[in-house]
Amino acid sequence: AGNSYGCHENYLTERSDDFNRYAEVLIPFLVSRQIYAGAGKVLHTARGTIFSLSQRAEHIWEGISSATTRSRPIINTRDEPHADAEKYRRLHVIVGDSNMSEYATFLKVGATSLLLSMLEDPSTVLRDLTLENPIRAIREISHDITGQRRVRLANGREVRALDMWEHCLKGLESDPMSLWRECDWVAKYRLVEATANRHDIPMTHPKIAMIDLAYHDVDRSRGLYYRLQRRDQVERTTTDAAIASAMTQPPQTTRARLRGGFVSRAKERRRDFTVDWVHLKLNDQAQRTVLCKDPFKARDERVEKLIASL
Repeated sequence: AGNSYGCHENYLTERSDDFNRYAEVLIPFLVSRQIYAGAGKVLHTARGTIFSLSQRAEHIWEGISSATTRSRPIINTRDEPHADAEKYRRLHVIVGDSNMSEYATFLKVGATSLLLSMLEDPSTVLRDLTLENPIRAIREISHDITGQRRVRLANGREVRALDMWEHCLKGLESDPMSLWRECDWVAKYRLVEATANRHDIPMTHPKIAMIDLAYHDVDRSRGLYYRLQRRDQVERTTTDAAIASAMTQPPQTTRARLRGGFVSRAKERRRDFTVDWVHLKLNDQAQRTVLCKDPFKARDERVEKLIASL
């Protein structure tokens, strides 16, 4: 009780960004994207049990805040860019659900990245969609699986969540249930509905509560999502082989290549070392340390020399 499946997202943004535009554009986007990125939840309310779009929506209490647990915000202001702080800031988004669907994860992070790129481009003009009450709006949208619920903007206008990101949501607009291969909440809703109809039970039944949890079980032999995946009933964006490779092979186009190479060589040579996001350090008498502040720099002569000296 009081907890949810949540996913923390971190985006590296330009330090020169106008933070005030987040309220105008980014928060409305994050509030509305649950209609395709929500994980789904059987929600017990004073008016009865309903199926809602988002696990997270009921646990968000502020728009922008430095808090993370006592009062969860949509955007957390903890600014730790793990890079050159004069150039970059860390945008910490904690409003999102924890998705099982690869497709939903790809769309959730990819669409957010695109929007942030648009915010960083001074030539891009984006409408002011500042919400009158973001916390009320996120719950109102979550409670309506048709996507038709209107929420009020600060200027008095009312819009649907679909209007706020319409060009990538044609399927949700015409028939939300058609996206059962792509959206977590639709896939889960179909399981809940099928179970309720098969056993002639209400939404309050323990079997329904079990499905609500078992869908997220990350044990591939038990989890309901992985049962759907084995039956080719969900859309994938990667392969098991690619996932296994990513667990041991760092991206070759970023700073991770340098860090991975240093760690591998140090382990081979049984050398004592310390690494974090920006520091590579050999814990020897010389205490040699290389500072890597550019996350997009995949090659660095200083690191190559350090590795060669091991």
